[in-house]
Amino acid sequence: MRILIWLVLFASTLACAQPSSSLYPSRPVRIIVPFPPGNTTDIMSRLIAPKMSERLGQQVIVENRPGASGMLGLDYVAKSAPDGYTIACVQGGNMAVLPHTSKNIPYDPLKDFLPIAVSTTNYLAIVANPNVPFKTIGEMVRYAKANPGKLTVATNGEGGFPHLAFEHLRTMGGFTYTHVPYKGSAAIATDIIGGQVQAGIDGITGMTPHIKSGRLRILATTNKTRPALWPDTPVAAEDVPGYDSGGWFGYAAPAGTPREIVSRLNEEINRAMKQPDVSEKLVGTGLIVVAEPPEYFGALLRSDFAKYGKLVKDIGFQPQ
Repeated sequence: MRILIWLVLFASTLACAQPSSSLYPSRPVRIIVPFPPGNTTDIMSRLIAPKMSERLGQQVIVENRPGASGMLGLDYVAKSAPDGYTIACVQGGNMAVLPHTSKNIPYDPLKDFLPIAVSTTNYLAIVANPNVPFKTIGEMVRYAKANPGKLTVATNGEGGFPHLAFEHLRTMGGFTYTHVPYKGSAAIATDIIGGQVQAGIDGITGMTPHIKSGRLRILATTNKTRPALWPDTPVAAEDVPGYDSGGWFGYAAPAGTPREIVSRLNEEINRAMKQPDVSEKLVGTGLIVVAEPPEYFGALLRSDFAKYGKLVKDIGFQPQ
């Protein structure tokens, strides 16, 4: 009898010690943004956090942990308790590209995280100085083939998402160019406008004022279909069939997080993203709002991870 009583007490104690997904959440939830304030991941997370708080009944706190192209913040989440109280805002660059271009990445995107929700997709803009001898991607490809290595293209750095997106276009289009890497995006538009570089590829948000003023010419966007904000702008695939290098942002939890918690977070993130005062602001910056289950995000992550891994090998890029 004493043994039976002891076993019952032990089981009760153990049950109390384990995080219960049925009681989730019982304390604040943190969204770790691995970039500084003002970054797209930060803006998006701060828009949805209050909406999630209302539904979850607990405060959702956005915490910035920048450094090493997002690796520091993601490593912190990967090593956090898998209980749903610490999740990460992630993007294609540091989950599908960086693992193949960096020697010292401290986490495995496929093993150390559980995808929760892909919240938005985005696209890059391929732009050029208005005085260059090409006005479309097709003309640019023909120019580059006729003048091997003469085409100069700026990106925000070796091995970054924009660089690989243009390398993907190069391999599919069969042309050559000279890469001009910058440490960040700020100087790219300035140098293209000034004529130091002929063309560049980067996020469309920062390029938009220069495109609208006529100081930059937009040649194409990098996604599959023409975005709503740029209906008259071709996508690169119209000149290079099959090309697609769109990006994405989303949320992930440490591996081992209970599925019920992942499903609950997916539901609340999707609900928050679809609120008009959230979606309209994000769409206005060039993002496309997505509301899909965790499995959709998982398939997207695995597909892009394999896609850019193969590309890195095919072009002979050496991890930095």
